Amino acid sequence: MPPVEEEINEYLDAVAAVVRRVEAASVRAVVDLFGRAYSDRGTIFLFGNGGGAATSAHLACDLAKGTAKVGSRRIKALSLSTNVPVITAWANDTDYTNTFGEQLYTLADERDVAVAFSGSGMSPNIINALKVIKELGGTAVLFSGGDGGRAKEFADVAVLVPSRNMQIVEDVHMVLGHVIFTLLRDRLEGERADGMSDEL
Repeated sequence: MPPVEEEINEYLDAVAAVVRRVEAASVRAVVDLFGRAYSDRGTIFLFGNGGGAATSAHLACDLAKGTAKVGSRRIKALSLSTNVPVITAWANDTDYTNTFGEQLYTLADERDVAVAFSGSGMSPNIINALKVIKELGGTAVLFSGGDGGRAKEFADVAVLVPSRNMQIVEDVHMVLGHVIFTLLRDRLEGERADGMSDEL
């Protein structure tokens, strides 16, 4: 086998091995929290830096659009990483630590879930935002690599990817996002079929 193909297979094998080591119960807990937010008419706020920003936007799209059904109430999901004017205003006028937390002060309440994507769990703006959602009475969720860093201290649920390879951590976060979306979509479809979720 050519060396490049060997490297490709090694990387794919490494991602697959790490995926299998993620604690399934923590992923299930996130599905349950999202379902509760939907029942409570709350909003799921997602955010992250760099690759985590992209993952937050992707999952927000899947949740808000991929679960939508004409005539049924929809999941409210929003990525705080995509509002560039607000992010840059808070970063410029105060500091980068406030980019997500100040948005939560404006938008969130006790019904809501804030979901952070972080490779290390050490980013100050991630930690600050998790503190804010707790202050508001909402629920804090962390997706991180390694041991979750300082951010884990402020998370009600932490989904940890047992790796310190940033690319693999971000790959697995995307996979887990699709797992959560799929389970939630199927759960809502079942409830709608039973006439439980059609109230607008």
